[in-house]
Amino acid sequence: MSRSAELARLIRAEAGEAPADCALVLGSGLGHLAGAVRGRAIPYADLPGFPHAGVSGHVPQLVVGELEGRRVVVLGGRAHYYETGRPDAMRLPLEVLRELGCTRLILTNAAGSLRPDIPPGGLMLLSDHIALAGTNPLIGEPSEARFVPMTDAHDPAMRAGLRRAAQALGIALPEGVYCWFSGPSFETPAEIRAARILGADAVGMSTVPEVILARFLGLRCAAISVITNMGAGLSDEAISHDHTKAMAPQGAALLEQILRHYLRHDL
Repeated sequence: MSRSAELARLIRAEAGEAPADCALVLGSGLGHLAGAVRGRAIPYADLPGFPHAGVSGHVPQLVVGELEGRRVVVLGGRAHYYETGRPDAMRLPLEVLRELGCTRLILTNAAGSLRPDIPPGGLMLLSDHIALAGTNPLIGEPSEARFVPMTDAHDPAMRAGLRRAAQALGIALPEGVYCWFSGPSFETPAEIRAARILGADAVGMSTVPEVILARFLGLRCAAISVITNMGAGLSDEAISHDHTKAMAPQGAALLEQILRHYLRHDL
């Protein structure tokens, strides 16, 4: 039995056998959203091979339960490339999600905006991404499945459903391109200018490896950024992780409304 299958067996033994078709990964300052799920929370420490999620603002636990009448799996934290030097650090958790029956994955993150019309406190739906960090979580994968097509990596139907949910609630949800920097240092003003020239609308330190892995594993995925700051040089605000955690709850409240509506109406 594979590691992911064994972990899925352990999770089902604690949380029940019913499959879940949708999974959520929560970013910095968004881990409290896992509390909206009525179900069983399992610490990552009880799941061998899961990341320790050693970044404050993350909640290192897996939650299986009901949200708006749908059975979901929520990962309250993620491992980042900058913590381990491994871009595939989230491969095992995503393999477990697939073993639990998930076919859809919604990723969230905290990000810096490069557009004045997407200010801190707002949201951005990812239409595409740029892997500027220059590495890939499938390096070393021996099978030819590693040659994953990335056209429409951010699933058009899921994006349309999330847009409909936001529109029904009167919440602005502009789309844009997310640029992945490795971190952990924040970007320089020159790097922000370069990202804008390349076509990026927001920058962050996560999500892209998980999108690549999700597509490799056959999961459909969509991602939403909670905007916590403007990119370096675009405002006078002091950028820090504490600032990210302080600002994330503003957008998180809107994000929770959208996710609830999306699940409730199976959009």
